[in-house]
Amino acid sequence: MTIDLEQHIDPQLVPILEKVHDPEIPVLSIMDMGVVRSAQWVNDVVEIKITPTYSGCPAMDVIGDDIINAFEKVDVKAKVSLVLSPAWTTDWITPKGRKALEDYGIAAPLEENADKEALLGNKKLVKCTHCGSKNTKLISQFGSTACKALFQCEDCLEPFDYFKCLK
Repeated sequence: MTIDLEQHIDPQLVPILEKVHDPEIPVLSIMDMGVVRSAQWVNDVVEIKITPTYSGCPAMDVIGDDIINAFEKVDVKAKVSLVLSPAWTTDWITPKGRKALEDYGIAAPLEENADKEALLGNKKLVKCTHCGSKNTKLISQFGSTACKALFQCEDCLEPFDYFKCLK
């Protein structure tokens, strides 16, 4: 499932929103993560709606504050609210965001069925972010955050995070 976010985001606001980064994965902007549902001028205030990557995500308060601060720097008042439905999905991570994850050392999410096979240890599908080998194994269902799993490459022996597919 994909969503056309452009129709809900004023293009003039995008450069400011692209400066706000995910506090847990600083190489990704909130635009790359796909958490910005809408951003529109309402009178003299920019109203931004964001969707958490998962229910109870602790980063959302920080992201909300960072959005408000980014707009304050350009003398614009902003209001941020959470939208829970439809739920965020890893399909909303942009291609640029997926590449940034890989470059940062976090394997980008697979498709839903492949994700299940990899996380259950049934197939070697997660590519090592260090050497590119798919000869990898699951070390832990949870990596540095709940949305990631920890894998290890059996060729180069390096550990790396894998961003779990969320639908």
